[in-house]
Amino acid sequence: MKKSGNDAPHPGPLPARGQRAPDRAGEGPRPLCALTDIPQLGARVIERPQHPDGNVAVFRTAADGVFAILDRCPHKGGPLSQGIVFGDRVACPLHNWSIELATGEAVAPDVGCTRRFPAEVVHGVVYVDLG
Repeated sequence: MKKSGNDAPHPGPLPARGQRAPDRAGEGPRPLCALTDIPQLGARVIERPQHPDGNVAVFRTAADGVFAILDRCPHKGGPLSQGIVFGDRVACPLHNWSIELATGEAVAPDVGCTRRFPAEVVHGVVYVDLG
């Protein structure tokens, strides 16, 4: 990772705003975008067209928490990235199942789980580990 003159890490080129990040599984934590590129209570998608599990959604909460989970509801496979983020949960846009962003677990009385991926913000840059 490069450093700029102010000693803040510079991850190199990031996907442009509105662009989807390509999958780079197995490379460890990698820079996805600036935190400000994900709207509060919104999501960004890491496309994985060749991966059998599909895409990964990266969410930003109102408190600037960042979470990454499969972009697929455990109920009927709805795209969670298109759901509504509230607190540390996302509501599936298809049938309104609530999914805990930190664990990928459906909220009772619903039962199910979607895979989660480690995500963090370092010096304003979002990193996700797809490994």
